[in-house]
Amino acid sequence: YFFLELKKASKRLSCAKRFKILKKVREHHRKVRKEAKKSGIRRKAKKDIGVPNSAPFKEEVLREAEQKKQELEELREKNRLAKQKERAEKRKQETDGTAADAEPKSKKAKKAKAQKQARAAVAKKKSTKKFRCSELNKVIEAADVIVEVLDARDPLGCRCPQLEEAVLKHGGKKRLLLVLNKIDLVPKDNLEKWLEYLQVECPTLVFKSTTCLQDRTVLEKKQRDASGLMDHSRAGLTFGRDSLMQTLNDLASKECSDGMLKVGVVGFPNVGKSSIINSLKGIRVCCAGVQRGMTRCMQEVHISKKVKMIDSPAIVAAPSNSGEKLALRSLRVEEEEESPAEAARVLLKQCTQEHIMLQYNVPDYRNSLEFLTFLAKKRGYLQKGALPNVEQAAAVFLGDWTGAKLSYYNKTPERRGLPPHLTNAMVTEMHRGLNMGRIHMANEQIIKRTFCKQIKGMAQPVSVNTDLLEAQRNNDDAYDFSTDFV
Repeated sequence: YFFLELKKASKRLSCAKRFKILKKVREHHRKVRKEAKKSGIRRKAKKDIGVPNSAPFKEEVLREAEQKKQELEELREKNRLAKQKERAEKRKQETDGTAADAEPKSKKAKKAKAQKQARAAVAKKKSTKKFRCSELNKVIEAADVIVEVLDARDPLGCRCPQLEEAVLKHGGKKRLLLVLNKIDLVPKDNLEKWLEYLQVECPTLVFKSTTCLQDRTVLEKKQRDASGLMDHSRAGLTFGRDSLMQTLNDLASKECSDGMLKVGVVGFPNVGKSSIINSLKGIRVCCAGVQRGMTRCMQEVHISKKVKMIDSPAIVAAPSNSGEKLALRSLRVEEEEESPAEAARVLLKQCTQEHIMLQYNVPDYRNSLEFLTFLAKKRGYLQKGALPNVEQAAAVFLGDWTGAKLSYYNKTPERRGLPPHLTNAMVTEMHRGLNMGRIHMANEQIIKRTFCKQIKGMAQPVSVNTDLLEAQRNNDDAYDFSTDFV
């Protein structure tokens, strides 16, 4: 058997039927009124005619009625104010708790506010150039070995002659090592030439750090995931860890047989100082990411029983440099001294337009603003009203330059002797006690195993002057010194 569902009838009526119904309703209402009139039922209430003039004591009756009416109005207003006050008290109790706990909670709020202001003042102090430079000088004074981290894409632009001179002036009491980081972002032949160029001046090791490390706590993992500042591209493997650890252990055995070797890690922003320490430790102990200037004060990390690493803030670039030099090696954007769009405009001047178009898959552009607009639309960075967010696109572009997404390299210059701050005696002293043959062999093996990206090259970042502030021992005043270097 099949059951068909009946279609629901429409409520539409013909005009004749609708008017007939309205007529019957009117007739029914008329009959009801007629029956009510016959039975004596009055629909409307009688109007109060008031106190007749013939009534005795009329004025007194009216005065009493007016007084009673006024009393009712006052009572009604009193009840309204009482209810309003009760609601206000209830809201206050829900916000601040009961009346008994109100005073302790206000004290707790004042204490929390004071602590928040103190933390903000400390963070502001740590973000100043003078504080970072004083922390960097503390690292140099406390360390036995200084490891200067260089970006393999621009090694000379990452070197700081003032810092090297400050280390070497101790007369052989402190060692200086160079570490070429991010070796997977340059061609192998270019990396080999740079390694040969730098080893003439100072012991140089190659390194490729990793960012895929375990967090110490669940809270750190949540904070890192929420910030979105980690760069996970090419982050799986570490190269050069065994070679660097063996070199540091040899120095610890020969020079610090009774104690622990202190190794200070220094360098410009975002060259990979904290990432190297994390890779050596095998766990994320230092804050590292694509954002520059994340390390604001010195931090000690025990790598082994003989070696202790000291992480340091980034080297401060002198403000006297041009915009091209400060775009990559300074923290002007992070300190809000310069907008990301302006820094991106300066960098785009140093780039070949064809390479940028191929890298970001954008059409031909006339200027930096048009490029950032194309990039914002392509990535979906939009503001209110579907306007492209140029500042966000510029921040992403800067992160690609300092991170591992953009590959570029510099050619090695012709050697014209040692730099002014180095002598042959200093070079011999820095190589003393190191097994240079083993270091050369380890570097060659690491370069062979590392996947180096084959690129044609992009614009070469320029070298910068540095502004290394050294705090005087007698007072808190600081002075700066910077020299031109290529």
